[in-house]
Order: sequence, then structure tokens, then C-alpha cells
Amino acid sequence: MTSGPNGPFSRPSPGAGARPSRRRGPSPLIATLIVVAVLVIGFVYFSQVYANVLWYNQLGYLSVFVKENLTRIVMFLSAFVVMAGCVFLSIRAAYVSRPVYAPDSALQDNLNRYQAQLEPVRKLLMIGIPIVVGGFAGTAAMSMWQQALLFFNSRNFGQQDPEFGLDFSFYLTQLPFLGFIVGFLISVVVISGIAGLLTHYLYGGIRLEEKGIFTSRQARIHIAVIAASFLLLQAANFWLDRYDTLLSTSGTWTGALYTDVEAVIPTKTILTVASAIVALLFIVSAFIGRWRLPIIGTAMLIITAIVAGGIYPWIVQQYQVKPSELSKESPYIQRNIELTREAYDLDQTEVIDYKATVDANAGALAADSGTTSNIRLLDPNVVSPAFSQLQQFRQYYQFPETLNVDRYDVDGEVQDTVIAVRELNTDGVPSGWVNEHILYTHGYGVVAARGSTVQADGKPSFTESGIPSTGVLGDYEPRIYFGETSPDYSVVGAPEGADPQEIDRPQTGDSDTESQTTFSGEGGPSIGNLFNQLVYALKFQSTELLLSDAINPESQILYDRDPRERVEKVAPYLTVDGNAYPAIVDGRVKWIVDGYTTSKYFPYSTQQELQAATTDSLTTGAAALPADKVNYIRNAVKATVDAYDGSVTLYAWDDQDPLLQSWQAIFPSTLKPYSEMSADLMAHVRYPEDQFKVQRELLGKYHVTNADSFFKNDDAWSVPNDPTVANSSVKQPPYYLSLQMPGQDKATFSLTTPFIPFVSPNGEARNVLYGFLSAEADAGTGEAGVKSEDYGKLRLLSLPTDTVVPGPGQAQNRFNSDPTVSNALNLLRQGASEVINGNLLSLPVGGGMLYVQPVYVQSSGDASYPTLQRVLVNFGEKVGFAPTLDEALNQVFGGDSGAITGDSQNVGQTPDTETPVPGDTTAEADLAAALADAGAAIQEGQTALAAGDFAAYGAAQDKLNAAIQRAISAQEAMDGAAGDTGGDTTGATEGATPAPTEGS
Repeated sequence: MTSGPNGPFSRPSPGAGARPSRRRGPSPLIATLIVVAVLVIGFVYFSQVYANVLWYNQLGYLSVFVKENLTRIVMFLSAFVVMAGCVFLSIRAAYVSRPVYAPDSALQDNLNRYQAQLEPVRKLLMIGIPIVVGGFAGTAAMSMWQQALLFFNSRNFGQQDPEFGLDFSFYLTQLPFLGFIVGFLISVVVISGIAGLLTHYLYGGIRLEEKGIFTSRQARIHIAVIAASFLLLQAANFWLDRYDTLLSTSGTWTGALYTDVEAVIPTKTILTVASAIVALLFIVSAFIGRWRLPIIGTAMLIITAIVAGGIYPWIVQQYQVKPSELSKESPYIQRNIELTREAYDLDQTEVIDYKATVDANAGALAADSGTTSNIRLLDPNVVSPAFSQLQQFRQYYQFPETLNVDRYDVDGEVQDTVIAVRELNTDGVPSGWVNEHILYTHGYGVVAARGSTVQADGKPSFTESGIPSTGVLGDYEPRIYFGETSPDYSVVGAPEGADPQEIDRPQTGDSDTESQTTFSGEGGPSIGNLFNQLVYALKFQSTELLLSDAINPESQILYDRDPRERVEKVAPYLTVDGNAYPAIVDGRVKWIVDGYTTSKYFPYSTQQELQAATTDSLTTGAAALPADKVNYIRNAVKATVDAYDGSVTLYAWDDQDPLLQSWQAIFPSTLKPYSEMSADLMAHVRYPEDQFKVQRELLGKYHVTNADSFFKNDDAWSVPNDPTVANSSVKQPPYYLSLQMPGQDKATFSLTTPFIPFVSPNGEARNVLYGFLSAEADAGTGEAGVKSEDYGKLRLLSLPTDTVVPGPGQAQNRFNSDPTVSNALNLLRQGASEVINGNLLSLPVGGGMLYVQPVYVQSSGDASYPTLQRVLVNFGEKVGFAPTLDEALNQVFGGDSGAITGDSQNVGQTPDTETPVPGDTTAEADLAAALADAGAAIQEGQTALAAGDFAAYGAAQDKLNAAIQRAISAQEAMDGAAGDTGGDTTGATEGATPAPTEGS
């Protein structure tokens, strides 16, 4: 029997003649599988990065992708190295300085057992723990890449804050990054300190004894270094907190108020000095071995922080500020007012006292022809079904739910125009990969209609329509490969001379055959080689991209096709407006996208949550902005996205914005000056909706520039809820329209909104008009690269509070409750027809406030669509209701409004050139006559009732009942005729149940 190191029964050593033992590692198969798995995961990750490189490079913005990701990598590595290095050094220092001998005790026996268990993996833990913690720190630091770039590329505002006299750029571009650095280093010190102390405790450098806590000299030095580092960083934190008071939202108003200036800022300075002194005491005590002074200093620091940082400011607030709040806070409220208006670009708002009248006198609108001739009757939020039924032509096309308003030269005059692009509808495409990604790739054409008039039967009056497109907008490339509803990806392109295979469009609007085309631009990365096909097969998880014979050496893959998404990717530092709109520019369809530079670090400026401020009753028609809080915004960039090839161009629109100047320094080759914009593009640039919504939200309070009045909140306003939506609790949207504001020389394309008195949460609105805001939205001057001097000019009408001018809600209520209007609308609802109230437009004309609302009627049936049948008008106490705006205005303004309107030539007769709608034309005529007789009977009845002639009133009611019965019979006949006709609902008008004509 031999004795070995493990006891008497251990195996003989190799030297004793036994076979040497072999430790069995992982089998070659397992090792191979692990290597293969790592390679596969690595290639998948690489393929995603490579696909992004191809995408950005094709667009010409590779520098953005490279700089963003290099910055992220540098941030990750820097944070990783600092955190992992400090944690490792702390653990290592504690382990190296462990006592060689430790006294025996039960506690030490337990620690010895823990040490024995950890020893086999000690080296792994000493390396693994810092790596894991460093990984978390690096990942968190990556998100600060924008703040890091702004810190090193800061540009001055040239304006100083009123408290410390520092340039605003310090707060927007330097303070956030400095705060991050200090906070990160505090985390490093705390985590590495905890790791070091645990190691000291585990190996006996710190231990509990009967006499108390024992610490070795090395442990004391370690603790002192950690404590001193922590306190020095806290001193830096206290110092930066002084500047953070200018961003504080803890008070009633944003910024440093009386208590902050008189108590908080001085105490932060005291705490800064005290922390630095106590840190010095810890360093000295580490070497002299006496801990009394730093312990006393730490206790005093804690007491000082509680007293000076909490109790003292509370006493100042309670006993100095509250009894005399207005006088104490007034200077700081004034700072808040002035800097909030500066941060949101409200400081140049022109306030106009508008002595609005409620008297509708004859000829009152004669001087407002610039406004009345362009009053928009075509509601872009209602007429999308009409565009679809009349101009869709195929099931694989679609129009957006909400259309856009622009302006175009029509017959020599610039007119408000409702416009949309005919986009591809993948739901209408036959299922199958080839159909969805190879054959059906794009939409086709622009459809536009006059805003201020319709056809005599209520249909849109198209200025651009049909397939192929014809109209007044000129020649342009009609194919829409990039849009808001484009497929996730399409494969396009073919060698020269190859037969085209993409479905292009119908030969004509009523043709059964389709023409075909081949994409000829540079719209996406090439997938003409096997490697790129493999990359995109992984990206889109589609084996067809590898196996399909439809892919050729010239194939390109188009993806990320939404205009907003493309702009967000090439300019990740921008907040993008929720509504991208199409325009025909220089023979191309361009999506125009507004981009904002934003910040939440502007001193004394009140914060707004973007999502809440920009949500209204039409937000569903546009993308909602993120729920970020900001207190600074500039419309810094105008971007265009070509609808054919997807090319993105960024123009530095607000080139005086210091934040944009910083980003120009960071990405110098990506932004063009707006002086390079063509005259055609400038003509279609408009003031952005989301910025206007944020501004109007602030102006409800910040139109008041006097601190005393602002403090009392005695002149605050609210944006009214949308009165056209039943039981609405969401705001009325702003509207684009051509408008001549008081003080303007001519009508200009504008963005407008009304104000009513302030409505508290869950309070009841008093819907009278207090204010009206207009932003001049037209940037064009007819010259390339020249911006209109008045573009973006905010004009605010302030109405007298002693005159009750109806607000939008009261105007809508008058429409709904007027007996003549109510009876007539009930007639229009006969035969299961639906009456749809259009947008309620507010117009400061005639010395008062005019409200105009188009009324649409939509008959029942799948192929029905709304047609404009009536116009409602309100001015003061009077209501007009007629087939045309011209007639309705005359009803209100004493028989002759003096207005020139866009629909004054409409006489309620369907033009001979109009394509008839299938149905019983005799019944249509009977319905029209019956409705006309009913309207006349209503008027007779009202006149008789006013005169007290009840016999005549009874006769009128008999006529009314007879007319209603005739109308019902005619409607039933029409419904039967339409049901017999049937037809393809994708055609222009087939199968549509006709609505009552305007002559009714």
C-alpha cells in the first residue's frame, strides 16, 4: 500500500509505474459547435452593421453612421475602462494588502471557509466582476453620445443668463455632459469602494472584534481614498447644482426663484467648500491614523447639508416668500416670462388689439376679398373617401386618411390646394412574395383639388387628376416609390434592354390592362451579388432574396421608405415633425419634412411635453411626437425626400440657431445652406404644425408679459376643444388657409388657431373668443434661396373681454341649435344618408370673427363618399346656411356681404360635362325638387310663425310633410336603382349612391 498526497489509498504516481491520469476536456464536436455558433452570431451581427453601411453609403450619409457609432464605441470603451479598471484595482489592492495572519475566531473560521470555496475561481471573479460592471457602465454611457459631441463642438448663443452671467450654450451643451461625468464618476467610486471593502472584509483587513471594528493600515488608506474621492466629486456635484437651479421645475415657475437665489445657491457653495475640506481631512487621517477629525467633519457636513440644504430654504420660503410672494418672486417671474418666450421663439410676436364687433352689416366683407376668395371649403380631413372613389382606379392604390393643404398657381393665381399622392396599398396586392416585393413596388401620381370651391354637385374640383396625370401642375415624375405607406422592402432594377416587370399603372383610368416599368434611379443598396443577397436575406428573414430568379445583377433593394424615418436616420439629432407633406417641385414629387433642434436645458424656460402639446383631434392622421420634455425648440432644418429615388437633402433653415451650428460642425458635409433651395421648393415650404402647436400652448399664458398679471393668472387662455367632434376632450387643430390679418397688406398662406378663456383641469369651458393667433406660413419670394422676411411672423389678435365674441364652441352650438339649419339637416339625413360637419374655420374679417363650416352628405353604400352640399356661416348672433358660401354670407350680412368667394359661380346645377352616376335620374330630379320644396316650406313656416299667422304656418307644415314624403320615395327609388347597377367599387364613380345636389 502506498501513501500519496490524498491519503493512503491514493493511486500510485506516474513515477511508480502507473499510467498518468488525463483530464478530459470538451470533445472536439462540442468545441466545433461552440466555434460555429460564435461565428454564426458574429456574422449575423456583422450583416446588420454591413446593411446599415450600404444604406447610409447609398444615400451619401455614411459619415453620420460612422461618427455616431464611433462616438458610441468611444463612450462605451471609456466608461468600460474607467469602471472596470477602478473596480479591478480596488479589489486587487484589497486582496494584495490582506493580512498574512489573522487571529482565530468563529467568525474568522467562517471567512476561511468562504475563502477556500472562492479560491478556485478567485482569479476569474477578480476579472469577471469588473468586466460585467464595466459592461453595464459602458452601455449606459453610449446613450450620451449626442451630449458628448455637443460638449466638444459647442457654439455660443451670444446671450447670458441673468443669474451667473454665463452664455446659454453652457446650459445647453456643456452642463448636461459635465453632470453626466460627475454622476458617472460618483458611481465608479461607490461601486469600486463597495467591491474593495467587501474584499478587505473577506480576507481579514476589516474584521469585527470584541473591542470593536479592526481595520488594517492598508484598509484605512483604501477607505480614506474612497471617501476623499467621493467627497471631492460631491463637491463638484454641489457646484454644478448651483447652475441646475436655473432649470428647476420644483417651484410654481421654472428657474431659480427667490429662495433658490437667496438660500439654495449660497448653501450649495458652502457645501462645495465643506465637502472639499472633509475630503482633505480623510487624506491626512489615512497617514496619521487618527479618524476623529474626518468623522467629526463628516457629521458636520451631513448636518450642514440637512440644515443648509433643506431646513434653511424651507424657512426662507415659509417666512419670507409666502407672506410677500408677489413682491419677492416678481423679478424671477419676469425672467421666466422673457426667457420662455426667447426659448420658444415667441419674443417677436406682434400683439394687435382687435376691437371685434358682433354686428353683421351689409357690405362688411368688401375689404376682405383677399381672405374670402380663398376660404377653404374642401376639408382635407373629410374628403379622402371622395379622392379614393373618384381617383383611386385600382385596389392596389390608396390615399391617406388625412390629406394635405398646400398652395399652387392655378390659372394665374396662387390658390389653396388640397393634395395627396396615390400610394401603393399592399393590402390590395395579391398575396405572394413576388407580387408583394417584385411586381407591385410603387404608387402613381398626384391628385389635387381647389380648396375654395367644388363642382356644382359637391365633388372636389380637381386641378390634377387621372392616370396618366393631367392638370395644371405641369410635367413631373409620377411614380411614388418612397411614401408613408410604402412596403417594407421592394426589389427593383434590371439590366438595360430587359423586359420591364414592375406593375406601373393602368394604361388609362378606365383601362383593364396595366403598363409595366423598370426603376431606373439609385434608390437603394445593390443586391446584385450573392454576399449582399445573403446579408439582406438575414435582415429581412427572407430566403426568397437568395433563391428568387427575379433578382439580377442590377437589382436594388428599397427599404426604410417612410420620409420621416429616412430623415430621422440621416439626422438623428433632430426631432421630426409628425406630418410630412408632398409637393411637386422642379418636376419631381418631394416629401417636405420639418426637423427641430430641441433641448430641455434652457435656463428659466418652462418645459413642455411634446406629445401632450401636439396632440389634437387630427393627430391620428400624423405621427405623434415622442413624450419628451423640452424647453427650447427651433425649426432648424427643412428636409426633402424624393418620392422616386428616396434621396434625402437637408437644408440648414435656421442657420442662426447655435445648436444647429454645433451639429453642422459635427457633420459638416450633411447640411446644405437654404440659399441652395430652388424657387419652386421655397414656394412650398410652410410653417410647421408641431412647432406652432407647442407655441400656441405656451402663448395661452405667455402672451402676458407683465409679471404681476402673470402671477395672478388673470388673463390666461386655452386652446378650445374641437367642436366638430361630439363630446370632444382633445384640442382643435390649427388650420392652414390664406388669410389677411389686420395690419397686413395682402392675404398670405397662414397657420391659425383661436383662444378662449383659461379652462382649469376638469373645469367647464367658457367658449368666448379671447385671442386669435396666426403664423405667416409662406416662405417663398419667387427667388431661389431667398426667404420671405415675414415668414414665421406670429400675429396675435387680442380681443376685448367686455364684448362677448362667440368662440368656436358657441358657433358650433348655434349651428346645431338653429331650427332652420336643424330641419334642413334632418332632410339631408333622409334615406340613411350621413351628414358630416367639416372643419370649423375661424376668420378675423368684417371687423369681427367669422366662422365657416362646410357640410358634407354621404349616402349609404360601400362606394359612397362625402360631397359638399351646404355651407354654414356664423357672425355674431347670425347664422347662414346655403348651398354656396356666397349665398350663406349674403344671408348673414343683410343680403349683400360684399365678399368675393371662390364658389360664387356655383348655382347648384350639375355641369353637362360631368360623368353621370349610375342610378335613376328621374328619381334624382324628384329628390332634388322635393328637397327644394321642403326648404321653401321651412322658410314659409318660419316667416308665418314670426308674424303670428298660425293658419299660414299650418299650411306651410302641410307642404313640408308632403315634400318630405316625396323625398323619401325618391330616395328609395334611387337606392333601388343603385343596388341594381352594382359594379366595380374600385372605379372612379361606379356603384356610388348619389347624394343630394347643391340645388336641393
